[in-house]
Amino acid sequence: MQKCFLLVVLWLGMLNSHSQQTLHTKVLVVGGTTGGTAAGIQCARQGVATTIVEQTPMLGGMLTAAAVSCTDGNDLLHSGMWQQFREALYTHYGKRDLGTGWVSETCVEPHVADSIFKAWAAVEKQLAVYYGWYFSRAIKTGNKVTGASFVNDKGDTLVAYADIVIDATELGDVFASAGAGYDLGMEDPAYSGEPEAREKINIIQDITWAAVLKDYGSGADMRIAKPAGYDERKYYCSTSDAPCFEKPYAMHTKQVLNYGLLTSLDTLHPKYMLNWPIHGNDFYLNAVEMKPIDRLRVYTDAKNQTLGFIYFLQTKLGYKNIGLATEEANRGMAYIPYNREGRRVKGAVRFNINHLKNAYGYTLYRTGIAVGDYPVDHHHGQYPGKVPAIPFPKIPAFAVPLGALIPKGVEGLIVCEKGISVSNIANGTTRLQPVVLLTGQAAGIAAAQCIQKNSMPRQIDVRGVQAALLANKCYLMPFCDVPPSDSAWQAIQKIGVLGILKGVGKSEGWENKMFFYPDSLVNAHELLQGLHDFYGPYPSKFNVNDTKPLNRNQAWFMLTEMQHFFAVKNNIRHQYPSELLNEWIGALEQVGLHFYKTLNEREAFAELEKPVTRKEIAAMCDYLFMQPFKLPCDFMGKVTFVNSALAHE
Repeated sequence: MQKCFLLVVLWLGMLNSHSQQTLHTKVLVVGGTTGGTAAGIQCARQGVATTIVEQTPMLGGMLTAAAVSCTDGNDLLHSGMWQQFREALYTHYGKRDLGTGWVSETCVEPHVADSIFKAWAAVEKQLAVYYGWYFSRAIKTGNKVTGASFVNDKGDTLVAYADIVIDATELGDVFASAGAGYDLGMEDPAYSGEPEAREKINIIQDITWAAVLKDYGSGADMRIAKPAGYDERKYYCSTSDAPCFEKPYAMHTKQVLNYGLLTSLDTLHPKYMLNWPIHGNDFYLNAVEMKPIDRLRVYTDAKNQTLGFIYFLQTKLGYKNIGLATEEANRGMAYIPYNREGRRVKGAVRFNINHLKNAYGYTLYRTGIAVGDYPVDHHHGQYPGKVPAIPFPKIPAFAVPLGALIPKGVEGLIVCEKGISVSNIANGTTRLQPVVLLTGQAAGIAAAQCIQKNSMPRQIDVRGVQAALLANKCYLMPFCDVPPSDSAWQAIQKIGVLGILKGVGKSEGWENKMFFYPDSLVNAHELLQGLHDFYGPYPSKFNVNDTKPLNRNQAWFMLTEMQHFFAVKNNIRHQYPSELLNEWIGALEQVGLHFYKTLNEREAFAELEKPVTRKEIAAMCDYLFMQPFKLPCDFMGKVTFVNSALAHE
């Protein structure tokens, strides 16, 4: 009896040996993913106490822990934290050409990306990061998310309370636990509103358990053990050197490896990202609805698919000198799969392929907070069944609307990563690393402003978020021909997000673009149409059909008259702008036109007779009265005009 009693006491002691920690923070970021890392760092930079809780030992998600460190898209969009990240990479590698792999212009080692993010995090006194914790459940008070609980692989618990929570999980775990509505899988056109949609099927895109390989030299033997369930036939047709019962793939093995050739300081031992969809290591597995810690036990087959591909490369194709780069990620293997798709929250707005194809056909572009330019791309090659063929349309570069980050139905929660409110088809481009990094940065700013203004996400000031993004050199509109170094960049971003002067989108292969054409001339028809789209009717004295280029003097007169007309119509107090020379100096100096300081008055006025450019119009508008962030804007892009909002200061 005494022995049994001691056993019970020992068993109870073991049950109680699991620890529980509790923390309080202003903003809690669940997931140190690509978006979560950006959100946490940016929120802390805004001066708000922030905590990131991450399950792996790395920061950066797709870029690091998932070992997908060849990025897709945004090569010409030098926006915000994405550009800051690239500049840090340029410094580390001592060069600006990082396009070693033919899949991307930015191919880097995961450990370098992780070190950059951790260095940024370390200098933020308002930021704490916890590693090794898996999300367990959302904590709610009424309808407001007030925190989250986490577990580790030892059975310990971490409970975090916060005023604002950011769901930066790979698969949308927090908003699902919190009871927010969401979509998962493919959609039918009646629901999505997209003609390209086909039918409702609860399948997701293939995942990939990526790896990093390294060439250890011609004499090395880095062969791994044959993985469980290995079948070499899975990898036939992966390269032109492999056996193939079908049409052989066109590229030989070295070309396939060079797909993900990583930039490295060690040029004698090149490294390769192994993320090869063609009879390689894509794998179909849907573990979305499982608890995060439970997913680990079902990922074995996906890992073995990759290990089998490595074994095939080493044994069948003769590359025994190329093995796992043990200094990268989890000894060469990723810590987490590359999840191309998970749950997608039902948000304040839903961004779909119609918005992507025709941005100016809707008003959502006015709420842009992150930009992208990658084509719509889905991976369904490994699904064991028939997938409806979706005719992916060509798209220009695009802007993600702020309302896609705000869930309907719950308070206190902001979403970033791949779980933002988009359609299944649109997810095929919004999911890429640069876009998610920028979406996360916007989420961090939005969360910080909620704390600073003591408000909830659904009351977020769209213009306030956009103003902070501009201050951090983040694009609101994806104008690839006007970099932040341009003196008129902010003015052009502002007029672009209003649509007073619209960009021109072009799909060029794998580089979708949108141009502002800053040096092009402007006619009355174009300018009046843009003013009408934003402000409504304009004075009848203007000829809307006039397609002759405006000169600087005519443009100034048209804008000042429009300001006066609108102010009188809406009973807004304003100062009628003077047409004195110093007014022109103030406006045009913003775009680097300083000639008035060296010319006499007659020569200066002669300059005013020259044709006006789109860049100059943007500067005039920003200087005069169309400062967009004085006009409240809702998540749909509807602008509210308030008295004195247009007053000239």
